[in-house]
Amino acid sequence: MKVKLVCVGKIKEKYFIDAISEYQKRLSRFCDFKIIEVDESSSITNVSKKSEAEGKSILEKCSGVVVALDGKGKQLSSTEIADYIECKKNQGQSEITFVIGGSNGLSDAVKNRADLVLSFGKITYPHQLFRVLLSEQIYRAFTILENLPYHK
Repeated sequence: MKVKLVCVGKIKEKYFIDAISEYQKRLSRFCDFKIIEVDESSSITNVSKKSEAEGKSILEKCSGVVVALDGKGKQLSSTEIADYIECKKNQGQSEITFVIGGSNGLSDAVKNRADLVLSFGKITYPHQLFRVLLSEQIYRAFTILENLPYHK
């Protein structure tokens, strides 16, 4: 299975880069995991236009099943995320794209394109940290599916 993480902006702190790299390495035994970064539209000051421009770049990189992360989305447990991945795989889907928007969130176009809009709760996370959290949850999902002891 191919799993992509499409996100806006670049990771700056080495400790986040190291954490994400660790999950990329761990995930390599379960899937082809790639992170695709799209540029932040920093030159645009209008919030909705900025979100739309970033959304257009995001959509160009999306393929397969699309899971958009948004605070107003559906909350699932780690086991339910694993079940969702397994369900899509059993339906013949070979690619899942997870999407993390920019600082102003995702455009309506991206949320409308998504097969699932997923939330990790009502609190706000820094985007760089959230990339680590999502990578970990994807790894956790695959360990659940393989009955490995990582998820207790």
